[in-house]
Amino acid sequence: MFHRLRQDIHSIIERDPAARNAWEVLTCYPGLQAIVMYRWAHWCWAHKMKWLGRFISYLARIVTGIEIHPGATIGRRVFIDHGFGVVIGETAEVGDDCTIYQGVTLGGTSLHTGAKRHPTLARGVIVGAGAKVLGGFTVGEYAKVGSNAVLLKPLPPGATAVGNPAHIVQKEPASATSATANLFSAYGVTPNGDDPLSKALHGLISHAVKQEEQIERILASMKAAGLHCQGVPECDKLNSDQLNKLVE
Repeated sequence: MFHRLRQDIHSIIERDPAARNAWEVLTCYPGLQAIVMYRWAHWCWAHKMKWLGRFISYLARIVTGIEIHPGATIGRRVFIDHGFGVVIGETAEVGDDCTIYQGVTLGGTSLHTGAKRHPTLARGVIVGAGAKVLGGFTVGEYAKVGSNAVLLKPLPPGATAVGNPAHIVQKEPASATSATANLFSAYGVTPNGDDPLSKALHGLISHAVKQEEQIERILASMKAAGLHCQGVPECDKLNSDQLNKLVE
């Protein structure tokens, strides 16, 4: 028990620059306190003392603002940062070295008792503030779920998902996960991880600008050859800079 507690404290100090020492983490970090109380509740749950397990988790929610069902499975060195409003359901599984920020829900979308209703987070997953991961699927190793994303389907290892509903903005090959395992991204923010929808819109704007230039050259060539298009009204030129700013 104390070995796991030391691991938890050390992992928090590694991932949070505001953590100055072990005593501060132990006494002032509700995420760590919620994990410790979860382990008491989970032990009771596993030993058929289900009411007591639920009551301990209820007390943990009052003290920390974090609700972890005693039936959930939580791995080693899991860091719940800030933590207020975090909800982890009964059949959820959180792997080793995961990081979960405030307002996260690992929820279920099924009403069938005994079924796998809640998500599984593989090793090293980061779930940003306010994100909702809903359903009995798996989020792959070292994947990232951006803040306020709503993830409703499996996420491959090493991928980053944002938006509502969430879509992948960056996907690393499975072989690259080991190389990036030690790279921590706070709140699941990934450098150069532009939204693919935004990229597509920028591409369409650029394509429209090129088409407009081609049409102008064709009309100028026709005019120089003595051919005139009668009855074609002139239209405003495309303001690509303004449109690109709206898409950003």
